[in-house]
Amino acid sequence: MIDRTEIFPNVIEMNYQARKRLGCCVYLVFDGPDWMLIDIGYEDTVEEIIELIRQMDFSLANCRYLVATHADVDHIQGLKRAKELLPQAETIGHPESARLLKDGDRIVTYAEISAQDISIDLPTLSLDRIINEGETLALGSKTLDVWHTPGHTDGMLSFRLDNLLFCADNIYRDGCVGNIDAHHGSDIPDFIESLTRIRDSDVEWLLPSHGPPFRKDNAQLDSTIARLDGYQHMADFGTCAVDWPLLDEWEDEVARGVLPK
Repeated sequence: MIDRTEIFPNVIEMNYQARKRLGCCVYLVFDGPDWMLIDIGYEDTVEEIIELIRQMDFSLANCRYLVATHADVDHIQGLKRAKELLPQAETIGHPESARLLKDGDRIVTYAEISAQDISIDLPTLSLDRIINEGETLALGSKTLDVWHTPGHTDGMLSFRLDNLLFCADNIYRDGCVGNIDAHHGSDIPDFIESLTRIRDSDVEWLLPSHGPPFRKDNAQLDSTIARLDGYQHMADFGTCAVDWPLLDEWEDEVARGVLPK
């Protein structure tokens, strides 16, 4: 058996446990004998992760949930394999994640990006349970609150456990956010609303899906929100932008006969 590396009480992150980068953050939350995973990552690391869990003296039969924060391939490619190894665990996600997994949508999930020669297998799966805003997940004596936090994707979920928020791809320690791409279902106004909700909450720690957990910093969140607000008015973000003020200015100049100087 190996020692458990808890980053917070009742929370183990599998990259920290393995002392190497396995992929996206995979959070093991436990209470007594019961445990669950938030995200699973790529298929080729699933067996290594589950073997580490076994070596930490968790009974594989006591895995209650395999949760997808959202349906990006780097978060869910291994979900079908994990379900095969942990058949009693419920696979859980947002309705949009369920649709993408069932349909095997390779574009929205980023399994296929032909311009960059990216082509990754995406095993299809029907989720056992659909969850959304306001629901809860019970784990032993613990309760995780489900937050719908769209923006990066329209089906992204975060999970609150006491003073912790498993915040998926909403924000990272450096103030960056999950990528913004119209083909991916991104929505900047929704993103701003989700970040504002996180900022205004009384959670103390943010546990993202990539990179290290970090203490919530409202000044950083203010800066990130302001940056995304600017994105809404920039051509750089294409159809994710809500307007492009330059074109309004140009239309006015054309109407007034103002020529380039």
